Amino acid sequence: MDLRRVRSLDYWLSFIKFDLVGLSGIVVNEGVLVLLVNGGMYLLYASAIAIEVSIISNFVLNDFWTFRDRRHGHIAVRMLKFNGLMLIGLVVNLGILFVGTAYLDLPYTIANLVGIGAAFLLRYWLSIRLTWIKKEEESVEPT
Repeated sequence: MDLRRVRSLDYWLSFIKFDLVGLSGIVVNEGVLVLLVNGGMYLLYASAIAIEVSIISNFVLNDFWTFRDRRHGHIAVRMLKFNGLMLIGLVVNLGILFVGTAYLDLPYTIANLVGIGAAFLLRYWLSIRLTWIKKEEESVEPT
């Protein structure tokens, strides 16, 4: 990673925006999860749906606010990239949810929050490296 970029104000502003969008995604995720579980859906199915709904919500907010200066190409391509990359987060989230509830006896809402937190930094890094690439960085190999 380029240390000059990490020290720039622009980098930290986008990181903070990504954090705020992520916080809104937590609210969406937890809300949908609780609604579906209370409606009788199996926990892991409900979690997968809640994660996907929050991924879509996060994409829209990130695309139109956090990374609007990095947008290029078709929105559907960015959405597919983002969603594909976020599947890694889904696997991490579901794994932690399962282990937390099945083996550590954590409440599902707490285990879910731990899973969200564990996937956060990975999601940010993947987003800036593969979904919202600055035009001048497209031809440069990632470091």
